[in-house]
Amino acid sequence: MSTNEALPHLADMAVFARVVEAGSFSGAARGLGTTPSAVSRQVARLEALLQVRLLERTTRKLRLTEAGHAAYGRCQALEAAARDVLQLADQHIHAPQGLVRMSAPKAYGRQRIHPLVPAFLAAYPQVDVQLLITDRVVDLFAEDVDLAIRITDTPPPGLAGRPLHAVEHIVCASPDYLARRGTPQHPSELAGHDCIYLGEDPSDRRWRFTRTLPRKTSAHAKGRAGESGQGSDQGRNQGNSEQVTVSVRGRYVANHSEVRCEAALAGLGIASLPGFTAQSALARGALVRVLTDWQHDTAYSGTAWLLYPPNRFLPHRLRVWIDYLASALTES
Repeated sequence: MSTNEALPHLADMAVFARVVEAGSFSGAARGLGTTPSAVSRQVARLEALLQVRLLERTTRKLRLTEAGHAAYGRCQALEAAARDVLQLADQHIHAPQGLVRMSAPKAYGRQRIHPLVPAFLAAYPQVDVQLLITDRVVDLFAEDVDLAIRITDTPPPGLAGRPLHAVEHIVCASPDYLARRGTPQHPSELAGHDCIYLGEDPSDRRWRFTRTLPRKTSAHAKGRAGESGQGSDQGRNQGNSEQVTVSVRGRYVANHSEVRCEAALAGLGIASLPGFTAQSALARGALVRVLTDWQHDTAYSGTAWLLYPPNRFLPHRLRVWIDYLASALTES
């Protein structure tokens, strides 16, 4: 039997499932708003199509045949699928509602996502937001989380996503500190400064830097990189770029970016910070960025991606949250 032959009988299949659920033709007819004779004719038409008896009819009750049991499960699934299709339309007609669960790295979630939540909740009063702030990589398939923010230049395969904006990590200090201690001109000079770093892992005090070299000055830059200061690794030329790793120290270590920013504002040293954390202080001149021609390479550098499991028909509550974040964060 071809698909074209089966299509006119989809309604008969759904009615058959209703009859089984109701336990009688009359019960199904009441639910469908029709007559028992009309329901009986539809079931008979389906039996004629399949050339098999689906129901044993008695004066007291209906009994499924062996073929009827097999057909009922499939017809029931067909009716459920039809309801799901109609719900897709409802998601776009009616106001979005329900809970959105999302994870985000600690600093990004606190400083970029959290300030956006009040306006979203006001705009969508039937949508709730649960924000999980963690630097742990959350498994969106295994855990009860709908979306995740990850900062990476290589988003994981198997997930849908939208790039939001570049996230830069910088080093900066207060004008007062730089006036007292001097402004470093090369990463190797950081070894002689008080530096404010993350401190969760021994590698956090090894700051990595990269810069692109003009081709005509590569040889000169290579010689400059070799003049590494105390505590720094010798610079390496990778094609047309220079890479330097320097071991820093300082009297204050903190695993919270806002705390490190406040410590830099207090003149305690040169801090390693996400650009968005220092943005306000830089704009008003309370902090000054140093080593501006170098890229500070950290796990917090790259592109902020909004990731979610691939699903052609996202629930309406997720779609409006995704669109809201994309609009707010790509414009900032």
